Amino acid sequence: MADYTIERKKSFTLTAYGFSIRSNFQDMTALQKEKAEFWGKLKADGRFDKLKNAAKDDREWSVNEVYQGKPWNYFAVEAGKSVVDATRIIEFPESEYIVVAGTGEKEALFDQLTYLAFGGVLPRITDYAYIGGPNATYRIDHGDDTYYGEFWVPVVKR
Repeated sequence: MADYTIERKKSFTLTAYGFSIRSNFQDMTALQKEKAEFWGKLKADGRFDKLKNAAKDDREWSVNEVYQGKPWNYFAVEAGKSVVDATRIIEFPESEYIVVAGTGEKEALFDQLTYLAFGGVLPRITDYAYIGGPNATYRIDHGDDTYYGEFWVPVVKR
């Protein structure tokens, strides 16, 4: 099983651009392609830079959530100023979170940590349960072409 910690996190809010996922979650290749296309559009139309310029820090977030009955993926930041055309403002509750950390390549790290958490950690934990709601992964540049990241998923003690 992958290494993880359980940490108490204060509530936090992310400002995001997102899209409704059409791919089957079991089809990792299609899901990754869909996310890459969306994130490419964000960079091409300037929304990526708009979010980065509004950010309080260097963390780049990928958020997964079911919103209005549909699965969504977002690129997000913890904003220090308003981003008027953002798709969503996503609030995370103060809670216990399972945290899975790792390093890797920029484009692969979000999915790598998400699949490690949902495929390796959560199915084996018996004393905590995922409470639903948004889950998020952040990455930060190490400066040497590698990134450090953490996947955070809110849980409650069983």
